[in-house]
Amino acid sequence: MKYLKGIVLLIVATLTLQFCKKNDIVEATPLNEDWKFSKINETGALDESIYSIAYDDSQWETVNLPHTANIEPLTVNNQWQGICWYRKRITIPKSDKDKKIFFELEAAMNYSKIWINGIEVKDHQGGYLPVIMDISKYVKPGAENIVAIRLDNTDNLVTGPKPLKRLDFNMFGGLYRKVNLTTKEKIYISHPVLANKIAGGGVFITYPKVSEAASIVNIKTHVINEYENTESIELVQTILKNGKIIQEKTSSNIEIKAGKDIELTEQITIVNAELWSPKHPNLYSLETKVLQDGKVIDQQTTNFGIREFTFDDKHQLHINGKKTFLRGVNRHQEYPYIGYALSDNAQYRDAKKIKDGGFDYIRLSHYPQSPAFMDACDELGLVVIDAIMGWQFYNDTEDFRNYCYQSATNLIRRDRNHPSVLGWEVSLNETKEMPVYFMEELNNITHAEYPGDHVYSCGWKDDVYDIYLEARQHRILRPHPYKEMPITVSEYGDWEYYSKNAGLNQDKLPNDVRTEMSSRQARGYGEKRMMRQAINVQEAHNDNLSTRAYSDSYWVMYDYNRGYHDDIERSGLMDLFRLPKLAYYFYQSQRDIDDVAVLKLATYWNDKSPTDIKVYSNTDEVELYLNDELIAKQKPDSGKNTENLKHPPYTFNLNEFKPGTLKAVGFVDGKKITEDIVITPQKPTKLKVWLDESGKTPAASQNDILFLYVAAIDDNGTINPDFTETITLEINGSAKVMNVDAVNAEAGIATAVLQLGNTKETIIVNANAAGLRGSHEFKID
Repeated sequence: MKYLKGIVLLIVATLTLQFCKKNDIVEATPLNEDWKFSKINETGALDESIYSIAYDDSQWETVNLPHTANIEPLTVNNQWQGICWYRKRITIPKSDKDKKIFFELEAAMNYSKIWINGIEVKDHQGGYLPVIMDISKYVKPGAENIVAIRLDNTDNLVTGPKPLKRLDFNMFGGLYRKVNLTTKEKIYISHPVLANKIAGGGVFITYPKVSEAASIVNIKTHVINEYENTESIELVQTILKNGKIIQEKTSSNIEIKAGKDIELTEQITIVNAELWSPKHPNLYSLETKVLQDGKVIDQQTTNFGIREFTFDDKHQLHINGKKTFLRGVNRHQEYPYIGYALSDNAQYRDAKKIKDGGFDYIRLSHYPQSPAFMDACDELGLVVIDAIMGWQFYNDTEDFRNYCYQSATNLIRRDRNHPSVLGWEVSLNETKEMPVYFMEELNNITHAEYPGDHVYSCGWKDDVYDIYLEARQHRILRPHPYKEMPITVSEYGDWEYYSKNAGLNQDKLPNDVRTEMSSRQARGYGEKRMMRQAINVQEAHNDNLSTRAYSDSYWVMYDYNRGYHDDIERSGLMDLFRLPKLAYYFYQSQRDIDDVAVLKLATYWNDKSPTDIKVYSNTDEVELYLNDELIAKQKPDSGKNTENLKHPPYTFNLNEFKPGTLKAVGFVDGKKITEDIVITPQKPTKLKVWLDESGKTPAASQNDILFLYVAAIDDNGTINPDFTETITLEINGSAKVMNVDAVNAEAGIATAVLQLGNTKETIIVNANAAGLRGSHEFKID
C-alpha cells in the first residue's frame, strides 16, 4: 500500500512539474480589458499632463479592446476624425525585474504616440500594421505602471491615402485590434519587426521541397543574448499535426556571445506530407523552444502549411503541381457602427462566410488586415493577396516613400509564415503617379524579405511586378497587349456596370449613372434589382474565364461605407449586416459537386416576383414543381454568358404567378441529390430570432461581436420580404446592442449588432414589432 501511495505521489509530482514547465512560458499576455478612453479636442499645444503618471483619468470612459474611437451611424458620411487617448494601469511582477518586456498593439489608427510612466517610448505612422516596442527599461517591476496612447486619425500626408472627404472607404479610429504584453528572459527568440534583419528575425519557415512523398521544411530562428556573458543554449524544433508529434530535432551546445545574436537553420523532412491547398487546408504547428540548463526559457508556436505556388509557361497557376483557377472576392474589414473594431471571432466569421460563398481566394483591399483574419484564411483554405495600404494617392516625398517601404517590409515580416499568402501587393492601388523607381524598390523589398523561388510581388501596373492586377473596367476602357506575366482580374462586376466612363475618380460621378442596371443593389430594393446584380456578376465572371487570367476577385464581398458619399456602397454579395443577396447564390453554385451540393431557388415567389425563375445549382439537371405539378425538367442554361461557367444557372419560364409552393429538385447522374422549397409569403404571425455564429460560438473576454437577426415569418416559416417595421429588443444579460439607429427590418429581416461582455452566461433576447413576438437564448462560453 505504501508502495502504491509512493507511485501515486510520484505521478502527481511529475504531472505537476510538467504542467508548470508547460505554463512557465507565456507567449503573450492580453491587455484588452479596463482601458480608460477619451476623445480630446486639442486646440493648441499638447497637454503634457495627459500622459503623466499623476493624471486623473477617473472620469474617462472604461472600455475593452478591440475598441472604436467613435460609434458611427449605419451610413457614415461624416466620420469622426480627431485625437483620442487611451490610458491603462499595468502591474509587472517584481520577479520580472531582470527580464525583457515587449508591448505590442496589433493596430492603432492612424498616427500613434506611446508613453510609459510619462516617458515617450515610440511614435508610429500607419494604422494597419503592428506597433511593437521593447519597454523593459521604462517599466517598474513590482509597481503600477501607466501606459498612455495618443491616436490621431486625421488626414495624413505621410501615410495617405487621399483625404477622407474624397476617399471611397472609411478608416475609422481607435485601438481596434488587440494589445499584448510579452515577457522573456534575456536570451530569447526575437520579434521579426524589432530584430530588423532582412529575411530574418523571429521564426521564418520556408519549403525547399514540396511533395506529398516527402517535403522539406526549412526553419530559421533568430535568438538574441542580452546577458553580459557568453551563454550556451539548446534549441528544440517540434513539428506537430493535430497535437501529435511528427518530427523533432534538437541542436545542443549552441554558444551565443554576450550582447550578440545568432540565426540557426534547421531542415526537417516530413514523409507522407499533408499539403496545404484551398480544398485541403492542412496545417501543422511548429513549437520552437530555447532551453538553458535543461529549462525552457523561451518558446514560440507557429502554425504553417506546406504548399507551393507556381506558374506554368502559359502563366496559369499551379498549387502543389495541380492547375488551379482561383475564384475570389475583395473584402473591406468594416462592420456597421463599430467600424474596424472586430473581435477575433468576428474576423473568423467573415472568412467563413466567404468560404461558404463558394470562394477560395481573397484579395485584401486595400490594406493589411487582422492577424486573426489571416489565421482564418489559413484554416479555411482561402488563398490571399496581401496588401500594403494604398489607394489613389502618391505623395512625392521621402517620408511617404519610406513609409511605404517600411510597410512592405513589416507586412512580409508579419505574414510570411501564412500558407494562404500567394502574393504581396506592394503597390498603391489605382495610383497613376507611382514612379518606376518607387515600384522597383517595393518589388526588391519583397524578394529581399522573402528570398527564393515562387515568391510574387503584385501591382496594378505591369511595369515591374511579378503579377499584374488588372481590373476588368480598366481592361474594357483601355485594352492593351498583355505582358508575359501572370494576370489576375483584381476587381470586376461593379464599376463597369455603374459608370460609363469607368474612370478612377469615383468621387466625381457622371450624371448618367445607371442605377437600376448596376450591381449596387440593396436587399431592400427588391428581387428584380437584386437579380440585375446576379446577371451582371454572371456575365462578368463568364467573361473573365475567357481571358488568360489565373484568378478573379469580385468587387466586393460585403457592402461598405464610402466616407464622402450619402449612401452605402452596395455592390456587396452580402450587405453590411452579412445577409446574402441573390448573387451570393450564383457563386455558391460554382463549387464542385464533390465539395457540396448546391441548389437555390432565387425568388421570393410573391406577386412582385419575375415569372422567369432562376435556380442556382451545381447539379446536372433540375426539376421544378409548382404546387406539386411538374413545370419542367431542364439542363443548365446555354448560350450567351454561360459558355465558360462551371455550372450555369437554370432558367424556368413560368407564364404567370400562382401563389403556392415552388420546389426545385437537383439530380446528378439521374439520382436525386438535393432540393429547395420556396412558399409564397403570407401575413407574418411571429418573429424568428437567431444569432450568426458562422463557425464560432459566442465567447467572453474578447469583446465578441455578433449579428442578431430578427425576421417576420408566417405560419409556414417563410420570411415576408415586405415587412419593414422597427424591432424593439429586450436583453437579459450583459450583451449590448451597438446600433445607434433604430433596428429596422429590410426585406423582412432586421439586424442588431451585439457586443458581448466578459461574463460566461446565458443571454435571453426578446423581440417585438407590430404585435409580433419572438425570442432567442444563447450561451456565452
